[in-house]
Amino acid sequence: MLSKHHIVNWLLDCEHIFTEQRDYLTALDTDIGDGDHGLNMQRGFTKVAEKLPAVADKDIGQVLKTTGMTLLSSVGGASGPLYGTFFIRAAASTDACQSLSLSQLCKMLSDGVEGIVSRGRAEPGDKTMCDAWWPALAALQQAQQQALSLNDALDKAVAAAAAGTEATIQMQARKGRASYLGERSIGHQDAGATSTLLLLTALRDRARL
Repeated sequence: MLSKHHIVNWLLDCEHIFTEQRDYLTALDTDIGDGDHGLNMQRGFTKVAEKLPAVADKDIGQVLKTTGMTLLSSVGGASGPLYGTFFIRAAASTDACQSLSLSQLCKMLSDGVEGIVSRGRAEPGDKTMCDAWWPALAALQQAQQQALSLNDALDKAVAAAAAGTEATIQMQARKGRASYLGERSIGHQDAGATSTLLLLTALRDRARL
């Protein structure tokens, strides 16, 4: 089970991770985008870390909703609305929850990704963060069907997200600023998929503690 404390600490971990990885994400985004993804993710999760203590005693749904609203209000570019919507949608199925089973985690993440898709209209192969989210979700759902442990399921999800992120290198972007480059977008890893991989890796690592 993932406890509320796991979720809160996962989101706090993200502040440190996106601070450490800011320049890496910025470099990826500079190649084919606006060059602001690293800074935006750092700014957003720094604000989230400031807000979380006030809701740390609330249920998981309230923690996730606060995270989403904070990202929406503090992050520019595409990443704020997309990740903000992800967490707000993810909050709906976790309202009143103090812990999450693997099944509940699958539902939470699936709802969040549906929010990203509804906002960004991404399709498989568009070279977006969804190209990391979709394989991760599929791996989690398969792990659930196989009755694997939560830790094993998250291992498989992170491995699938990593493969999906790497696969974006060979894709031609069909969404966002990168799509303006046409074939010149091929050969570059998508920054949004990379930040998704970082989020999922942080969740896996926190679940083991």
